[in-house]
Amino acid sequence: MDMNTLILLLCIGLIAGIASGFVGIGGGMIIVPALVFGLGLSQHMAQGTSLAMMIPPIGILAVMSYYRAGQIQLEYAAVLAVTFVLGAWLGSKWALKINPAVVRLVFGTFMLFAAGRLIVRAWHDLSS
Repeated sequence: MDMNTLILLLCIGLIAGIASGFVGIGGGMIIVPALVFGLGLSQHMAQGTSLAMMIPPIGILAVMSYYRAGQIQLEYAAVLAVTFVLGAWLGSKWALKINPAVVRLVFGTFMLFAAGRLIVRAWHDLSS
């Protein structure tokens, strides 16, 4: 793993952790798209890697399936897990200090952005 990849993973984990603590999202909404768009992982590799970093809260059976299929980057998952914990703590502290309506607005805006990106990417892939 090179230094740029490590720095990107640290940022992804921290942002995902903050979002998790702030509005209750993380793996599917932030980590998977970030690994696909930011690091060029396939959708399956990104999903498997995201699940691997969340083994304790999500469950080991799904991770085992992705691992057997060769669809997990264990080093990435380890870095993301560490920074996710820190980010979740920071995000929860911030969210509890502001108006809940603002938190809902941030959450809804992010969901619209993520959905739009996924739709455009899928449409492009289907058209190719």
